[in-house]
Amino acid sequence: MINVTRTFFPPLEEYILLLKKIWENEWITNNGQMVVDLEKVLREYTGADKLFFASNGTIVLQMAIKALKLSGEIITTPFSYVATVNSILWEGCKPKFVDIKTDNFCINENLIEAAITKKTTAILATHVFGIPCNINAIESIATKHNLKVIYDAAHSFGCLLNGKSLLNYGDVSTCSFHATKVFHTAEGGCIITNNDNIAKEIRYMRQFGHVYDDYYNVGINGKNSELHAALGLVNINYVSSIISNRKFIFERYHQSLAIYFKTINIEIPGFLYNYAYYPILFKTEDQLIDFENKLLENEIRGRRYFYPSLNLLPFLSEKQSCPVSEDISSRIYCLPVFYGMEFETIDKIIEIAKMYK
Repeated sequence: MINVTRTFFPPLEEYILLLKKIWENEWITNNGQMVVDLEKVLREYTGADKLFFASNGTIVLQMAIKALKLSGEIITTPFSYVATVNSILWEGCKPKFVDIKTDNFCINENLIEAAITKKTTAILATHVFGIPCNINAIESIATKHNLKVIYDAAHSFGCLLNGKSLLNYGDVSTCSFHATKVFHTAEGGCIITNNDNIAKEIRYMRQFGHVYDDYYNVGINGKNSELHAALGLVNINYVSSIISNRKFIFERYHQSLAIYFKTINIEIPGFLYNYAYYPILFKTEDQLIDFENKLLENEIRGRRYFYPSLNLLPFLSEKQSCPVSEDISSRIYCLPVFYGMEFETIDKIIEIAKMYK
């Protein structure tokens, strides 16, 4: 079965070399040398001032909310992975959904101010598929209303905006290093800030709120292991090759399908994409379902991503209307994109998709 993505595996011998060092050090967790080295490499790669490697891409969102001491309502997007809204709810806050734009599927900055109330403390926006939100507009709104800004940049590793990593915007930005991502550590994530006070909160918070006998704040176990960090240290050397290969796949899809289907627009001034996803938007949900079934008949599985629209989640106490997100989430489908994908598979998917042009 060809899945929507396939985990990148580096040469095993390169990973084994670092595993041997872990065995020699006899240190497997609690901020060992591999974690320290990976954080240094990631800071250099992203240009981030303060970056913390953590156990996954969800806990860093929770840590961001906690570190910023947020309460009340957090304005967010209904078009994201469920971890975005789960993190808000988990930290005892209320998600206030603002609908999305049809051109980039990101939160519609023109609707944010109308959603602000006396209870609003922050904006948590997602760079959907790695495409940037309107950062300038969001920053302006946040400054005007004294709100914090968190960017869920789970898809954005390797994306640049105006020569700067997309992870370097907002009060806090988070990223996922899950096995499905362009860069991965099997499980993992990072949290970035350029604020010294926020960084101090995160540094302690990531390991139970204390360092030895120095207890500082309420913490959680957000650390990651030497095993995961070692995989990251190997994989970072292949990121440029992975992005280059994904770009080829993206362009092969785009040349054949963009004239028939709406997809993401990466032609944004000053933007360099990581080619993480290639979604297409069908005319109807029925078409999408039929297409998905035809793929499965050919042992190919894409993904309805993101579906459902988060404002429709069954466990929410209050339903909020987001008609654009609800419509798009019912008709959007991500085609398989992964390193080493065979031409025959790409062309087979294109051939099936063209049946719905």
